[in-house]
Amino acid sequence: MPEVLKAPLVVEFPFTRSLGPVQSAFLTGLRERVVLGVRTGDGRTLVPPVEYDPVTAEELCDLVEVAPTGTVTTWAWNHAPRRDQPLDTPFAWALVRLDGADTALLHALDAPGPAAVHTGMRVRVRWAEERTGAITDIACFEPYDGDPAEPKSHSGEFEDPITGIVAAARLDYTYSPGRAQTAYINALAENCNVGERCPSCRKVYVPPRGACPTCGLATSEQVEVGPGGTVTTFCIVNIKAKNLDIEVPYVYAHIALDGADLALHGRIGGIPYDQVRMGLRVEPVWTEGARYPDHYRPTGEPDADYDTYRELL
Repeated sequence: MPEVLKAPLVVEFPFTRSLGPVQSAFLTGLRERVVLGVRTGDGRTLVPPVEYDPVTAEELCDLVEVAPTGTVTTWAWNHAPRRDQPLDTPFAWALVRLDGADTALLHALDAPGPAAVHTGMRVRVRWAEERTGAITDIACFEPYDGDPAEPKSHSGEFEDPITGIVAAARLDYTYSPGRAQTAYINALAENCNVGERCPSCRKVYVPPRGACPTCGLATSEQVEVGPGGTVTTFCIVNIKAKNLDIEVPYVYAHIALDGADLALHGRIGGIPYDQVRMGLRVEPVWTEGARYPDHYRPTGEPDADYDTYRELL
């Protein structure tokens, strides 16, 4: 059996959100070295603050300053910090109830080792040297044996408040395409497209999935398809992707390769974007060393009749 491929894969995108008055005040306060909570109708102070009471669903807006000192309520030791975590040396994740608060805030606790951490220990905020209005303005917590700090009863109103944040969402994992797609990818390295035929309905799927999506039966019979194909439908891309060196506008299309019963994706080149059309006959353009076609270009053949590809739309 050929070796099944696997490779690291990263999915990453910036997530932008606006802030309401409560979260805006909280993050702006961190920038100014002020920790704010919000007071509920029954007198509890929630830190970090929320817009609505989690018990009664009452809207909350009564901001109150709490101290930058507090008590560890529970913790867990992190032996191997990962990328973008608060500290690059082993530390504790701790829930810290700040003085004046009734709930605990999760953050990193800088300590020499797990033996130095215990529930009930006193800690204080270590502020980041450069603060921008984010939770990372608290660099971490650190052990503290002094008196509780006294908050200054800040009103929660600031000049130049933070109104929105951009957070990078990222997922790192190892992807394995499995037996069927491994064979497909290996065939692409030889400049050909290989699908698999269902033993029942006899449809040929490219890329192969290892099973027929209609019948649910395992597929194993390999079938070479193409190289030519037909544009079944397409879109014009007008927004340039950060990681693609392709000038916009360009066309991305569904292409039904000859002999296939499933259309695959591909970029259309060698023709002005406004001349691409359904039924256009195309062929792959390979670049040296590539594992897949760079794009598809017109073959010069007459357009395919609609009835020949309408079931693949």
